[in-house]
Amino acid sequence: MPKFKYIFNPTTLNFEMISFTVRDYVWLVLKYLIVGLVIGGLGVILYASFFKDPETSRLQKELKYMDAQISGMREQMDSLDQYVDVLQKRDNEIYRTIFGAAPIDHKYVGGNRYNEIAKYSSEEGIIETQNRLMAIQQNLIQQSKSYQEIMKLAKKQDQFLAGLPAIQPVDNKDLKRMASGFGYRIHPIYRVARMHTGLDFTAPIGTEIYATGDGVVKSPDGGSGYGLHIVIDHGFGYQTLYAHMSRMAVRPGTKVKRGQIIGYVGNTGVSSGPHLHYEVIKNGQKVNPAYYFYNDLSPDQYAALLERASQSGQSFD
Repeated sequence: MPKFKYIFNPTTLNFEMISFTVRDYVWLVLKYLIVGLVIGGLGVILYASFFKDPETSRLQKELKYMDAQISGMREQMDSLDQYVDVLQKRDNEIYRTIFGAAPIDHKYVGGNRYNEIAKYSSEEGIIETQNRLMAIQQNLIQQSKSYQEIMKLAKKQDQFLAGLPAIQPVDNKDLKRMASGFGYRIHPIYRVARMHTGLDFTAPIGTEIYATGDGVVKSPDGGSGYGLHIVIDHGFGYQTLYAHMSRMAVRPGTKVKRGQIIGYVGNTGVSSGPHLHYEVIKNGQKVNPAYYFYNDLSPDQYAALLERASQSGQSFD
């Protein structure tokens, strides 16, 4: 570096030589240093903007891909939420109502089990997504348990409907075999008014008798004046009794179906003539069997049967 420099003197109109001072040297170095730093910084910025290293480029692509995936997952979760809401409303308002089950409170608040990811910049989005997934999972598990309960109720309902004594115990579509109804009637032998706890169907000896609902044949009680008789336990608190039979077609312990032949009309026990005495017992109380003959009769036939069953008169037993 030169030790002297020349400057123009406007008075003499000549270039005059002067020597460099320390201050001049320092300023000159600083000037070059500042210019170099500025140029270098601009270079770094330009390079970073237009010439990215492979690792940075790869990471940026992965982040962009992850953002797109998270966005897609949120849309799918929105659809799942709507679908779960539909299932829950249908469950409470239809299925559980049909089977008399109490509605379920499906509300669920997912807890934050993901504190370990809170140190990342995208923590809020990740935690929100994870908690929504957990909430949907819990709701679906709860819904699955509800459907299992509904299936059990439906199965019981099918068993209840199959076991309900809903047909007449003998062939009586013309309603001519109804002889005596439920209520106080004159006893044919004792000639006094007594409570008649069933219905009497007149029919020739040997007429087929049908089980009025699914059930299991029980061992009958003896010494009741019913003669040869059968009791069927239908479950759900229902039993039926078939009395004065000539013979039985099933034994105690046999499982029977509605409409199955279980015996034949007779005149055994305390009876004034061949007939079937039929009773329905609900939770230990004898009730009017006529109220249950709706499965094999038209509305007009059912109304006519109820009228005949309500008429007073004399019973056959």
